[in-house]
Amino acid sequence: MNKKPLPKEENIYETDCPILYAMELIGQKWKLPILWYIADAENQTLRYREIEKKVVGITATMLTKCLRELERDKFITRTQYPTIPPTVEYSLAERGKTLIPALESVYKWAAEQLSQI
Repeated sequence: MNKKPLPKEENIYETDCPILYAMELIGQKWKLPILWYIADAENQTLRYREIEKKVVGITATMLTKCLRELERDKFITRTQYPTIPPTVEYSLAERGKTLIPALESVYKWAAEQLSQI
């Protein structure tokens, strides 16, 4: 693996380090659980309230913020249907689907680590 080292004398957040780039996009506390639950859902689609129920402890404000950011960064797609009350569904976009194998690897690694504790 050809890793780019982090700089020692400059601000690490002003580099093009792939790890820092990834953490900037998905490193927030709630984004990975949201993506994980959408990916795990039947048909890989969840409504807002379903996500809210699955991601225990998240506030409505934070959920809305995270969903907007994930949509902006093209990890999820938002589909709104013209019903009363409005129906909104979230699903993985192509970019989000490419992240799932990496999350599965992290999940497997963490499960192994937990079993050793």
